[in-house]
Amino acid sequence: MRQIIAMEVASDHDTYNEGVLGRPNAEYCAWIQQPSSWGGAIEVAILSRFYGLEMAVVDTLNAIINRFGEDKNYGQRVFLLFDGVHYDPLYLEQSDGGIQTIFPAEDMDIYQEAEQLAKEAKSSRQFTDLNKFTLKCMVCDKFLTGQVEAQKHAKETLHKHFGEV
Repeated sequence: MRQIIAMEVASDHDTYNEGVLGRPNAEYCAWIQQPSSWGGAIEVAILSRFYGLEMAVVDTLNAIINRFGEDKNYGQRVFLLFDGVHYDPLYLEQSDGGIQTIFPAEDMDIYQEAEQLAKEAKSSRQFTDLNKFTLKCMVCDKFLTGQVEAQKHAKETLHKHFGEV
């Protein structure tokens, strides 16, 4: 998936410019291919187009669903659960033991179940608030609050090993 994203970004410098990516296009393409790099909305949008299906991201922090590709009228939809840090696929367990991960885009019952899941996850605080969570640098034992502070510390010290407190 990382290569798909890097190839798309590299092929369209006008859309994927430094203002959108937060870094030069070539630098981003190298960065996103690293296993330690995490994507977000840009990457989900690219994958939605590549696979030709709607991707509905169930955001547990805000209890909303962000839809990617809904304007394309794709016939199929997948759901991803986003807890503020990670994306995980949502699936429906079938009575025969199988799992279903792709749903008809017009299936509003499953969409409403995903909305309810988002609300329940928010009310039970099943998310990570990237602006408020506490990390500990495993190199120097410094405590840091939020993603921005951790990124700044990593840039200044070259420390890259953190643990959530």
